[in-house]
Amino acid sequence: MNIFKLKINFEETSKPSLELPIAEGESVLDVCLDNGIELQHNCGGVCGCSTCQVYVNSGMDFLQEISDKEEDFIDRAINPRINSRLGCQCVVINGDIEVTLPDQHQFLGH
Repeated sequence: MNIFKLKINFEETSKPSLELPIAEGESVLDVCLDNGIELQHNCGGVCGCSTCQVYVNSGMDFLQEISDKEEDFIDRAINPRINSRLGCQCVVINGDIEVTLPDQHQFLGH
């Protein structure tokens, strides 16, 4: 199993960037949850909502391809961008990636 680097930036300026290991086949959401990083995932991480949206700054080619279902949910996300992906679907296949987590205070009940 190959291990790569995941750099996580935060829109919330009070949080410093982090670099964490991410294993081949592991998702950004899983790494966040395993390391105590709050990333909403109302559907439980099964590509059934848009709350775990992240912005992929670099390494998009090192992730599994986006599915039609994921694209549909990204269209419903808060402030989607051209580089938006769902954290539960950002599964690393072959290299280092860098993402930015949107401000998590935008979710009701947070």
